[in-house]
Amino acid sequence: MRVLVIEDDQETAETLALGLRQAGLAVDVALDGQAGLERALASDYDVIVLDRDLPRVHGDEVCGTLVTARCRARVLMLTAAAETADLVEGLGLGADDYLGKPFDFAELVARIGALFRRAQPAIPPVLRRGDLVVDTARRSAWRAGRPLDLAPKEFGVLEVLLAASGRAVSAEELLERVWDENADPFTAAVKITVSRVRAKLGDPPLIDMVARSGYRIGEQP
Repeated sequence: MRVLVIEDDQETAETLALGLRQAGLAVDVALDGQAGLERALASDYDVIVLDRDLPRVHGDEVCGTLVTARCRARVLMLTAAAETADLVEGLGLGADDYLGKPFDFAELVARIGALFRRAQPAIPPVLRRGDLVVDTARRSAWRAGRPLDLAPKEFGVLEVLLAASGRAVSAEELLERVWDENADPFTAAVKITVSRVRAKLGDPPLIDMVARSGYRIGEQP
């Protein structure tokens, strides 16, 4: 899952980004409304965490512009005000969810996960293929009842491949969906991570390499 945090307080933004990355998400940060809007329109994000009171371009205008542009990302608006009127106004602008500051970080992560699942039609929170089970809400996976000890990027790769329902996923798409904008497009990170996931899944092999297309979760024999 790829998330954009638009927050003008640098310390808060960095704290949110660090926590979300530790939760296994790919996170980019923008420190004002103009920069956030430019990134949101230029890249494919799943969820945008948008502070309402932003410099240069106000969060309300950012949200309205994203809606007008038919940006597919879900918007979670943050604000220091948590009154009902503010909630109604924020949602009326097109935000998908609204969270008042201060908030519990676990709640933020849960709400981001819920928005991501809403944005993915027909993809349940628990993904299955044969004896492989991936619980996207709990960030846990099992094969044949055996828990898999997956690092965050490994889990992200497995999640994207399984959600593709047999479609081949390119290395470029995996880099876009699982890593963030700082990832080197020429890195071998995807190849190495897929290799590690293959090893942890064990036999019979589940991840197939498709020539000139990428990787996919194949059918189990």
